[in-house]
Amino acid sequence: MFNNAPLNYKCPICLAINGIENKDTWIKQEDIFYRDDFVVGLISSKFINGNEGHPLIVPRKHYENIYDLPKEVGCRIFDIGKKTAIALKKLRNCDGVTLVQNNEPASDQHAFHYHLHIIPRFKNDNFHEEFWNAKKSNPRDRVQYAQDLRDYFKQ
Repeated sequence: MFNNAPLNYKCPICLAINGIENKDTWIKQEDIFYRDDFVVGLISSKFINGNEGHPLIVPRKHYENIYDLPKEVGCRIFDIGKKTAIALKKLRNCDGVTLVQNNEPASDQHAFHYHLHIIPRFKNDNFHEEFWNAKKSNPRDRVQYAQDLRDYFKQ
């Protein structure tokens, strides 16, 4: 329902979930910090200046947007999103978190696979100015962010 992905869309999130690293996805396997039967947690391949290394929670199965997302999967995304937000408070000592989730091109959805951004926020971080200027990061720069969350979720 209300789908906008072009015909023959190569979903970069599905590729990563299935262990594929190629030119069609910026996501690396090292970016993944959590995986269960319903969801995957990973570090975004785009860095927001001042809020680098923010996590995404995505469903393992392909759902383009919130309109398609089954309730039980949405509940699991929220549950792991909450745990990730608490982890960011402890690991990054952030002052708060912002959750962002876009549906359809008019809302700036850029990857047509449902994904929830969990962004660590800091006082005076200029997030609102920097969010739209996010840049592709070097995969090496994401490794420690993912490792910290992997360690946190093992506890």
